[in-house]
Amino acid sequence: MLYQRSSALFKEAQDVIPGGVNSPVRAFKGVGGTPIFAKSAKGAYVYDEDGNRYIDYINSWGPMLLGHAFEPVVEAVKAKAESGTSFGMPTAIETEIADLAVSMVPNIDKIRFVNSGTEACMSAVRLARGFTGRDKIIKFSGCYHGHSDAFLIAAGSGGATFGTPNSPGVTQGTAKDTLLSDYNNLQNVEELVTANKNEIAAIIIEPVAGNMGCIPPKKEFLEGLRSLCNADNILLIFDEVMTGFRLAKGGAQELYGVHADIVCFGKVIGGGLPVGAFAARNEIMNHLAPIGPVYQAGTLSGNPLAMAAGLAMLNTINSDKDLFKRLEEKTIYLHKGISSVLSEFKIEHTINRVGSMISVHFDKNPVYDFNSAAKGNNETFKTFFHSMLNQGIYIAPSAFETWFITDALSYENLDETIKAVQEFAKDIA
Repeated sequence: MLYQRSSALFKEAQDVIPGGVNSPVRAFKGVGGTPIFAKSAKGAYVYDEDGNRYIDYINSWGPMLLGHAFEPVVEAVKAKAESGTSFGMPTAIETEIADLAVSMVPNIDKIRFVNSGTEACMSAVRLARGFTGRDKIIKFSGCYHGHSDAFLIAAGSGGATFGTPNSPGVTQGTAKDTLLSDYNNLQNVEELVTANKNEIAAIIIEPVAGNMGCIPPKKEFLEGLRSLCNADNILLIFDEVMTGFRLAKGGAQELYGVHADIVCFGKVIGGGLPVGAFAARNEIMNHLAPIGPVYQAGTLSGNPLAMAAGLAMLNTINSDKDLFKRLEEKTIYLHKGISSVLSEFKIEHTINRVGSMISVHFDKNPVYDFNSAAKGNNETFKTFFHSMLNQGIYIAPSAFETWFITDALSYENLDETIKAVQEFAKDIA
């Protein structure tokens, strides 16, 4: 494929935007080469500035559960825009989508809308600290909760060590209150809780990790975290920015039957517009301003365009009884097809899958945490990425990201994707 227009646009962008992008992974540094610039998208496809068409497995990093430019969402945004794009005042549609979200998700009574997943997770941690009167949190290596200072912490050298900042601009004072654990390692978490008795406000986790590839929780892991939190009065925060309304109507809580104390949302809940949210039981949410002492605010929170898009998306999800079955069946089909091809050509791999999230790791061993994910053959992944891109298949430009399946994908699209994997395999075999 030709990428002349994208290359020229990237060169221009670097003069006025740091690195030429407004989010680092878009720069293709993990895979090499020049990023493509999107021009439009519809259904299962995205089109770049050079006129190339791609079957899209990024889908704006998750929110396009029903495909790009989903008509009910587009029409809802158009209609709402004609009435005004922002007011800085309460609107009826905020209550309408809040009612719907609360009815769909287990164990929540109230929800507060914000503008991004980062803001939702940041606010959830502040709320947890305000509610418990404690300062420390536990997060997991490889789980990404946005770029708030408390989350940009590198793994420590042992189970009971403090984290250290892995970005300039994050202070040691912030880092000392963030404890690091290994995903799917309950014993590691137990050691941290014991070493910091009555000091931990919250444990925050992606219940299904999506930022080290798709990594499911071990069967007993989430249940064990819930028990630990109950025993030490720690709040359990599920970062469902990726999994919320994607894995089930009620997200990972519904899928795994484990209740979190605070749940964070983004992506699907905004129908593709910039939206985040966090939710909890009344006793926790009533600590938020203006009725409680924990301050959180946002000029554009509850923006009417975003609320209209999110409401149209959630209404469709809520009314489609077969949606999640269809999504899972398509993901299983893709999983089996890719694995069959890679096995035929004796290419070492592991494929992880949960619902409509899937990732391909070029390592024969199980991938269950960040360390095991990091053992994958990154050079093979780079070759794989560019081979797929050149054949019109757009996957995440990083070995540490999940793919997102949408309802707009047809089985013909899936077969075309599997055929592209076959061409890759032939070339490197």
